[in-house]
Amino acid sequence: MDIYHIWCDLKPGVSDLEFCARVSVYMTHLKDGGKISNFRITRRKLGLGPAEMAEFHITLETENLAQLDEAFQHVASRSGEVESFHHAVNSQVSSVKFALYRDFPDAVRKTGEEKF
Repeated sequence: MDIYHIWCDLKPGVSDLEFCARVSVYMTHLKDGGKISNFRITRRKLGLGPAEMAEFHITLETENLAQLDEAFQHVASRSGEVESFHHAVNSQVSSVKFALYRDFPDAVRKTGEEKF
């Protein structure tokens, strides 16, 4: 499983509940289309966390990089309803950071044969 992480803050005046509803519509579109396996929206609690980390954290789970690439290709079309969903979310955020992680150890990992 590959997990694409998005951290962001909201622009001033943006409703937290409206933002989450828009993210949910966008991610559900990707999930229903088979572009991602699952997603999650979380928010910093009690102000706990490093100052450089944003308030909201969104994760997208994909079975592999091919599925993630399909999601990126779909969104990169910049057309149709996916563009509307993308704009509805992207226009509300600031301070966006991204990362890509994977489950570890990898399912294909063998031990005992490593050269280093």
